[in-house]
Amino acid sequence: MAYFDAASGAPLHPVARQALLASLDEGWADPARLYKEGRRARLLLDAAREAAADAVGCRPDELTFTSSGSRAVHTGIAGALAGRRRVGRHLIVSAVEHSSVLHSAEVHEAGGGTVTQVPVDRGGAVAVASYEAALRPDTALACLQSANHEVGTEQPVAKVARVCREADVPLLVDAAQSLGWGPVAGDWSLLAASAHKWGGPSGVGLLVVRKGVRFAAQGPVDERESGRAAGFENIPAIVAAVASLRAVRAEAAVQAVRLRELTELIRARVPRLVQDVEVVGDPARRLPGIVTFSCLYVDGETLLHELDREGFSVSSGSSCTSSTLTPSHVLKAMGVLSEGNVRVSLPPGTPEEEVERFLSVLPGAVAAVREKLGAPAATTPARPGGEALVVDALGKRCPIPVIELAKVIGDVPVGGTVRVLSDDEAARLDIPAWCQMRGQEYVGEEPADAGSAYLVRRLS
Repeated sequence: MAYFDAASGAPLHPVARQALLASLDEGWADPARLYKEGRRARLLLDAAREAAADAVGCRPDELTFTSSGSRAVHTGIAGALAGRRRVGRHLIVSAVEHSSVLHSAEVHEAGGGTVTQVPVDRGGAVAVASYEAALRPDTALACLQSANHEVGTEQPVAKVARVCREADVPLLVDAAQSLGWGPVAGDWSLLAASAHKWGGPSGVGLLVVRKGVRFAAQGPVDERESGRAAGFENIPAIVAAVASLRAVRAEAAVQAVRLRELTELIRARVPRLVQDVEVVGDPARRLPGIVTFSCLYVDGETLLHELDREGFSVSSGSSCTSSTLTPSHVLKAMGVLSEGNVRVSLPPGTPEEEVERFLSVLPGAVAAVREKLGAPAATTPARPGGEALVVDALGKRCPIPVIELAKVIGDVPVGGTVRVLSDDEAARLDIPAWCQMRGQEYVGEEPADAGSAYLVRRLS
């Protein structure tokens, strides 16, 4: 098997494994106790905190170890909003933040706060001017990821941090995807990250709160971790997490060059190997190991199963998964095709031979899925004559509505329209994306007796 899903969780780094086993014998005692075993555990914890702070670029007393990256995000947002409640209750987030940030925003809004969601361009990046325009006198906090977890697009954190600083608004950065590659630039105020993203053990997160940031920890106060993370510290896991962070940082420059070459190879070859594919994400400002593409007329979950049978572990932001029938909020915000989505995220050390093998099996896997779904084999040839058609795709899930549209577009004259009836949320995103890819005009959406009607005008 070739594991190509490092953005979800990187394999445990060998250094992390060694540090974990070693610290199991030394770091099991309560670091708050004054006897020998406790002092030994405290030394390990303090050393890990200093090393983590050095990697992040902060003071050791600004850094808290949490039980996960999501917990770090939740604690950071709640504490910063509570600490600045006198300023106001306005929160700014980008439309492509990790779900932990968006879930915190939902809780804040349900409690009477207000939230502004900043849009992104088709590459997945925010505009600095959009954050600047969203700032208000009652803005308590702004949030921006350092890089996107689904498409790899890097965000202009340093520039956004500057406009936030000028407005006296703290910026929380979710650095989970990027911290293994290097520190986050800019004058940010809070930072969250998760060890399993860089080859550390799961269950260890980092929360940094800069000195001078008003912060009020929420929930029952615990004497551990400055009152910001309740419970007994998992010292062996913390030591392993920090050891792996230092190790991957030492390798980052070399690995970044290798992985960029491999992902560039995928970005260039996939559109030539597979028809009707959209490669998404910023082509230049992106993390080294992530490349994402979407395939027309493909069920994302079925494609993942086909690739799994071929020996490749990849992930998907497609709307067709067993856990959800709604499109990825990231792909939706970008306005790109969501069906048949594949995210390839290469771990450090991935051999080029495995990437070549992936490229060799991908066309067959896509073709097999399209054949099962009855998709058109190639671009539908234009056929003269015919009148406007109605495609009833009610009750059918992606990519069936788009497949049915593709089958009939040639049956209407140039200038004619096809009316697609669908109650699948993904159609709202995928039909306009199909029109853009195939040179047809997306007229718009209209209410229907059931679901919605999507109007497409044939241009060629």
